[in-house]
Amino acid sequence: MVDNKENNVRIGMVNFINTAPIYETWKKRSHPANWQVVEAPPSTLNQMLADGELDLGFVSSYEYGVRPKEYRILPDLSISANGSVGSVFLFSRVDPQLLDGKDVLLSGQSETSIALVQIILENFYKVKPKYKVGDVSGKNAASSTGILAIGDEALRLVASKEFAFKLDLGEVWCRYTDLPFVFAVCAVREEFCLKHPEVVKEIHQEFLYCRGEGRQHLESICVKVAPRIPMHPDECYVYLRAIEYDLGERKQMALEKYYGYLIERGEVSSDSVPLQFFNE
Repeated sequence: MVDNKENNVRIGMVNFINTAPIYETWKKRSHPANWQVVEAPPSTLNQMLADGELDLGFVSSYEYGVRPKEYRILPDLSISANGSVGSVFLFSRVDPQLLDGKDVLLSGQSETSIALVQIILENFYKVKPKYKVGDVSGKNAASSTGILAIGDEALRLVASKEFAFKLDLGEVWCRYTDLPFVFAVCAVREEFCLKHPEVVKEIHQEFLYCRGEGRQHLESICVKVAPRIPMHPDECYVYLRAIEYDLGERKQMALEKYYGYLIERGEVSSDSVPLQFFNE
């Protein structure tokens, strides 16, 4: 491996257990001392990458769409699902088709999921709630008719009986589009690709290796990370088996479909399609 000691390589990693099949393997392996991993929720990593405080990492798909000229996508890496994802939910006290004008609290941890729930409610279900971004575990949650929760927080709420309706957004997207959904991609700042293409290539290959190893040792990984929720390792195994980490042709189509909705909404740049990849 090339060990570029003159410059630290700042790598963003989502701190939810959905990255465990890659990240738990990564943590066991030896890497150059200047490869520094930053753990944070997607929204924090998005902002850090945008501000140049990270060089590459797993960020919300939404972030790439907002600034496509500043990034390249690492091929064949994502956090995605072909149907139910199990950790991105709209929890509602009423039928979601009755949410028009009702208060819906949105977790601020992922711009991708915020945009996704708005597409589902407004484009698919034809309702327009009153949205508010905030802490989904605080007092605001108790007074909201609906709540968007993601990641570990969603896994905790799924087990509760507080909400009569629990809408898995990955499943709904798949039902209406017949496509998987890509929640996050691994994006690299364009300037870093130009300056350090060999380092980017090495990190890319390491991510792919860790993904393969993680899938092979998923049961032991579940035993380790399940207590963080907490959940039973068997439940964790079922959940992580549904998470996918590739970015094949259908997922690229799905990502461009998602950006198409966001372009119509005026939220992302039309330059977000076609996707731009790092070329090794």
